[in-house]
Amino acid sequence: MRDAHGVGEGCFHCSEALPPSAAVARIDGQPRRFCCDGCAAAAQWIRDADLVDYYRLRTEPGGRAATDLEAQLAAFDRDDVQASHVRQVDGGREVTVLTDGMRCAACAWLIDRAVARERGVLEVVANAVTGRIRIVWDPARTTLSAPLRRLAGLGYVPYLAGGIARERERRAQRNRDLVRMGIAGLASMQAMMFAEALYLDIYQQMPVATRDFLRWITFLVSTPVVFWCGWPFIAGMLRELRNHRLGMDTLIASSTLLAYFASVFETVRGGTHVWYDAAVMFVFLLLGARMLEQRARRIAVAQVDTLARARPALATRELADGGREVVPTAALAVGDVACVAAGDTVPADGVLLDEPARFEEALLTGEAHPVRRVPGDTVFAGTVCREAPARIRIEQVGTGTRLSQLEAMVERAQSHRPRAAQLADAVSSRFVAGILVVAALVYLGWRIHDPSRALEVTLALLVISCPCALSLAVPTALAVAHGALAKLGVLATDPDAMGSLAAATDLVFDKTGTLGSGRPTLARVEAFGVLDVEDATGIAAALERDSLHPIARAFDGQDVGMTVSGVEERPGLGLAGNVGGRAWRLGRADFAAGRVDDGALWLGDGATAAARFTLEEPLREDAGDAVAALRRLGLDVHLSSGDAATSVTTFGERLGIAHVAARQSPEDKLAGVRALQADGRVVAMVGDGLNDAPVLAGADVSIAIGSGAALAHRAAGLVLTAPSLLRIPAAVRLARRTRAIVRQNLAWALGYNIVAIPLAAAGLVTPWVAALGMALSSLIVTLNALRLARSPEP
Repeated sequence: MRDAHGVGEGCFHCSEALPPSAAVARIDGQPRRFCCDGCAAAAQWIRDADLVDYYRLRTEPGGRAATDLEAQLAAFDRDDVQASHVRQVDGGREVTVLTDGMRCAACAWLIDRAVARERGVLEVVANAVTGRIRIVWDPARTTLSAPLRRLAGLGYVPYLAGGIARERERRAQRNRDLVRMGIAGLASMQAMMFAEALYLDIYQQMPVATRDFLRWITFLVSTPVVFWCGWPFIAGMLRELRNHRLGMDTLIASSTLLAYFASVFETVRGGTHVWYDAAVMFVFLLLGARMLEQRARRIAVAQVDTLARARPALATRELADGGREVVPTAALAVGDVACVAAGDTVPADGVLLDEPARFEEALLTGEAHPVRRVPGDTVFAGTVCREAPARIRIEQVGTGTRLSQLEAMVERAQSHRPRAAQLADAVSSRFVAGILVVAALVYLGWRIHDPSRALEVTLALLVISCPCALSLAVPTALAVAHGALAKLGVLATDPDAMGSLAAATDLVFDKTGTLGSGRPTLARVEAFGVLDVEDATGIAAALERDSLHPIARAFDGQDVGMTVSGVEERPGLGLAGNVGGRAWRLGRADFAAGRVDDGALWLGDGATAAARFTLEEPLREDAGDAVAALRRLGLDVHLSSGDAATSVTTFGERLGIAHVAARQSPEDKLAGVRALQADGRVVAMVGDGLNDAPVLAGADVSIAIGSGAALAHRAAGLVLTAPSLLRIPAAVRLARRTRAIVRQNLAWALGYNIVAIPLAAAGLVTPWVAALGMALSSLIVTLNALRLARSPEP
């Protein structure tokens, strides 16, 4: 039930549950109940400031007023904190802070008015859509913490995050583009209005003075459009010419400058035609098309921006005497203990101490629900602590965190150009060269046939043939697709991975840690000779201590601290090393104990058996659904594992996988993939371990499980950041849609040019119509590519 002010039963300010002894205050002439004194004080301040309209206008409850943030707010005044987030402006300083509590326009309205009343605050702009608040203040009159204290007191807890500089530069670039486009749009309307009067003078009855006046006015209007609004294209042409290549900017700028200077020449000499309208329309329409392209690219890099902003700028560090201090996140070092309050973001990778806690990992893994972690579990930077505070011993900082590694993988993939995009660029370059030759021939032909129209027809040909659509067809679609792929929880590390995945005919799964849960358990332990079960388990746990293989998880909690040295991993066989001064082997029976392989895990010295471990690994919950979805997509699914035949066959039968191979070494797995490729199949491989790296690198496209080894990630073209295998068929569907969109875009771009160029060469298209057609062509391929942003969730 909601009251007249738009909040439900609960605290009048934040709508949270009321305690038995709720605080009460009179607001707007009526007694209201609050969950705490902080919310009551915030409401009273709003009343005293005559801003009670906030409660009438809001559509969502406010945030709970914070009263225990003094240490964090005081840290905002430190020079080392402000150094990377604050910039100097006329009359003061500017900072952009984020808040999660701003949920509606009324919140932004309240923040604008409340913070603006603080002493020394020069300007406040709150954006309810992005959750950002820009504050300009005079440091001679107030500290930054003062207006932020007011924000927190109203329930809008401020915090700094990474990516501010990138966002500021993007905002400045967007503003420049909007100004360029706005000026070009206004000038285009004026130029077209003047040109219309000249076009309608069919019988040449307009006085020469009037005609020249309209032309000179159009010249004045067009000049800033061509040389300022169109400067990005001119600058691009200069870069292309310096690099000795012809591209889209060369054709755009040369067409625009040809129309402009030819018009100036005709204006000065009093010639028959001018084409100012075509020049300004060309610039305006191309700016619009380029802004749409940039929007598509912003959608593609949204995941990178989200990752960058997820790293908090401040962290609370525990001191040796038990006290706490707020420091920049960059000041954290390995071994420090970070204190994370409920609702705050983890600043660095570390191990959870003391008590179990739940962490929201949606950003890193796509997992929608908070995940419960117990002491000893690893928690990652960028995840959000929920329900209860946590203490974390830092183990990775800076670029070593998983958050930074994911960010680097996405940026690396997006900075590379796939082969398809490189091919489109090469075609565009040759196309431009060919069009310039054709334009010269068309000009000569029209000079012979009708000299008065030679320049007009040539100009229309150059404009209508601009390969914008061809140049945008592939990269725009791939950029949007990579952004959609990241939202699915799949990161591309190889720019060509999407194309290969779309063409895949066979998909090969590893078993342990891939189709299996990755958490095998010890079902039975048998000891032989002088060792008892505890000693044998302790030796095995010591050998597995630093292993990343999923089998090592079966010995979690069994390590008794035995000294170990010289551990080596023998891919497909097991581990060898010295424990307590004695050489041991752990792995297959023929490798560890000199016995016939029976599928169990054996401990021995290579000739004599000391213990036998029977492991059980359950299926991943979604493995069956994922395999069924892949088969529905027409893929042949294979299972290739280094485990024993009995275990692998059982897995295959439970999942309905007909093609099963057991006891496969890394070389055997790679040979199996090569055999499929030799039959003309396109093979995708899914794995997670170090021993999967060779076959991941050898497959046409490879997918590494995000929780697996770093070497596997480097060898793979795609990395699953989430544990769900259902993201694999979702990625296949997206890759196939991307391939279809790219083909549609290329077909449109080529078809458009095949039809448009002959029409222009025949003199059937005027320059301004050519500009419109070219812009519409670019618009069509961009909008078609943006369809990929609406990819369904797995």
